[in-house]
Amino acid sequence: MFDLISKRSANLKNDVLAGLTAVLTLIPEAVAFTFVAGIDPMMGLYGSFFVGFITAVFGGRPGMISGAAGSMAVVTTAFIIMFGLEYLLAAVVLTGVLQVVFGAFKMGKFIRLLPHPVMLGFVNGLAIVIGMAQFGQFKENVRVVYDKQHDMFTYAGDWMQLTSPAMLTMMGLIALTMAIVYFLPRYTKAIPAPLAAIAVCTALVTFTPLESKLVSDVVHTQRTSMIEKEIITENFAAIKNQVPHGQYSEVAQNIALERPTDAQITAKWQENEAQKVAEGLKDTIDPLDGSLKGALPSLHFPQISWDLTNSESLDALITVLMLALILSSVGLIETLMTLSLIDEITQTRGQGNRESVAQGSGNILSGLFGGMCGCAMIGQSMVCLNSGGRGRAAGIATALFMLVFILLFPSLIEMIPVASLIGVMFMVVIATFEWSSLRLFGRVPKSEIFIIIVVSTVTVLLDLAVAVGIGIVISALVYAWNSAEEIRIKCSNESQSEKTYQVTGNLFFGSITSFKEGFNPHSDPQKVCIDFANARVCDQSGIEAIHGLSERYKALDKTLYLRHLSPESAKLLQKAGDLVEVNIVEDPKYPVANDAMA
Repeated sequence: MFDLISKRSANLKNDVLAGLTAVLTLIPEAVAFTFVAGIDPMMGLYGSFFVGFITAVFGGRPGMISGAAGSMAVVTTAFIIMFGLEYLLAAVVLTGVLQVVFGAFKMGKFIRLLPHPVMLGFVNGLAIVIGMAQFGQFKENVRVVYDKQHDMFTYAGDWMQLTSPAMLTMMGLIALTMAIVYFLPRYTKAIPAPLAAIAVCTALVTFTPLESKLVSDVVHTQRTSMIEKEIITENFAAIKNQVPHGQYSEVAQNIALERPTDAQITAKWQENEAQKVAEGLKDTIDPLDGSLKGALPSLHFPQISWDLTNSESLDALITVLMLALILSSVGLIETLMTLSLIDEITQTRGQGNRESVAQGSGNILSGLFGGMCGCAMIGQSMVCLNSGGRGRAAGIATALFMLVFILLFPSLIEMIPVASLIGVMFMVVIATFEWSSLRLFGRVPKSEIFIIIVVSTVTVLLDLAVAVGIGIVISALVYAWNSAEEIRIKCSNESQSEKTYQVTGNLFFGSITSFKEGFNPHSDPQKVCIDFANARVCDQSGIEAIHGLSERYKALDKTLYLRHLSPESAKLLQKAGDLVEVNIVEDPKYPVANDAMA
């Protein structure tokens, strides 16, 4: 559906247009993810600019778009409630530092250990997550409610009626967008199809009687809902100690039903803005107008307590470190996997370590200028690639357009109907999902199908880092089990005084049981030799298995010899020293005349 697999060279015009298209989908996504995190939308937009610009200029994967990502926003939700904005900014800075260290020590090579089924599961799961994120825009009457299970206030909304004018209009605009994205490239590629679709839908809503939810409506709803949540949380906290524990839920739900007025929301917003000004952050916008207009952010060092003698401060600092570890892991995994996917699509090769350093540097700047953390965004990267973006100019244009829209032309973004953006992202989901994986059933081992399903499911239900970790563990266990079954032991030569065993396979923790069962010391002759020409000793378990076998022969006054050990296996046994007692028969080495010997 998308003409992505191409070794197309970079072109400045295509890169700039691709950057413009990508930013139109990036801005609403960044705004939506800040709502998930519980922070102001401007933090997501500025974070997307800093991370996107630095990675585009200095990163290791031209054409890849980075910004405020949902996978990282989800992790911060509970943290921001417990510790506040300043500690979140500190965690963002520390996240960047950890990512720089990761890249500086050239640890990006470990992405090579990622099995292909895990990659497929990641891509499919992420495509589903991107698609599910769009359905939140089909809700109306967004309000604050009390979540009894997690003992916290959260958001809820009502689904639009299927036959309501608003729903029918949204569905029509989504269908029109998807049709333009699908059919336009067949006639012309002078303009990116997603950009054309957004422009057509925006013109329809602006110049015709059609009414549909705009980006400004989403920003207004999210901003006011956040302030409502803050007011309701403070109201409940003021009386929480006086409420019997068994009545927490009932009282909290009643307080949530008493929604604050516009005057209360405005007053609370002004109070928060005054605090930002006092801390060096600039006053920007009115919460009730849905504007995305902002000013240039100013440098701001997170104001946190470093008093290690205070238990609360110490707990907060430990939590900041743990959050930074999680954020850096999630960001690097998503970035390196997206990089690998784009490598495959464009048939080129990116530099993972360089990208890690650039992403970390972007996150450090983002945290110091009041933005949220970010990483590579697979959806926007696919939009960029589909629009012809291949070079660094595509990512740079995306970041600069983001800043220009925020500072000079926010109304051009605010007037875009959300339905057209949903349509573009639905097409991204279709292009991202590995449909070929559905044809693997019955053609590849069941274990690989199981890994794909598990990784996809965990990505959707939990998060990317956990899903990839589980996938790698399962893959490793499957490999260990299969390798353990491959070890073979047979007698290659036998006489009254001597017997030789031929071992095939890897001797490690999974295969030692089969290895031990392949010998019969009681019936073997006085001299026994084990030939390792087709085998390797891989770990401490293998060493212990050889040592145990040697002890069994020694107890019967018989001698065990090892022959044809690989250099690695011999070195492993030599390092074990007194831990293992074996007789190694050295193989003769014949020097070959070469230039070094001349």
